[in-house]
Amino acid sequence: MPGGGGALAVGAGVSAGVASGYSSEITFTVVMSCLMAASGGLIFGYDISITGGLTQMRSFLEAFFPEIIKKVDSAQQDAYCIFDSQVLTTFVSSLYLAGVFACLVAGHVTRKVGRRNSMLIGASFFLVGAILNCAAVNIYMLVIGRIFLGFAVGFTNQVRPSVSKLILPSPS
Repeated sequence: MPGGGGALAVGAGVSAGVASGYSSEITFTVVMSCLMAASGGLIFGYDISITGGLTQMRSFLEAFFPEIIKKVDSAQQDAYCIFDSQVLTTFVSSLYLAGVFACLVAGHVTRKVGRRNSMLIGASFFLVGAILNCAAVNIYMLVIGRIFLGFAVGFTNQVRPSVSKLILPSPS
């Protein structure tokens, strides 16, 4: 249109309510597909919130990062950098870096072994990572556990959308 105006077709060919060819029932399959679709983001967001809380807990810092407690107690900090520690940075970023790498590898693995087996691989990574993090007695166990959790997040987030699509109801 001259003058930069535009027209918006409201309701063009779409009726209010149910789209043609689909039922509006909330079935077990629909609920499970919604839960699966939400789980990837939920797990990743949960980890971000846990990590943020952990890096502020004095008991956690005393157990795994005593040098940071010494810096905080001696007021060697500024307003922008309270925790100047490469080890703490490695702890936090190890999950995310492993997740990126796993996303790159998971597509090829899924093509070779299938979606179901790829999800099982991701679940196995979650199990190993959770056990390592629960049993951690030093920073090395924590970082290795987070790397396993990163692989789990990468695998499951890469495979989850295709699995969700497969279990959704098809048009009648």
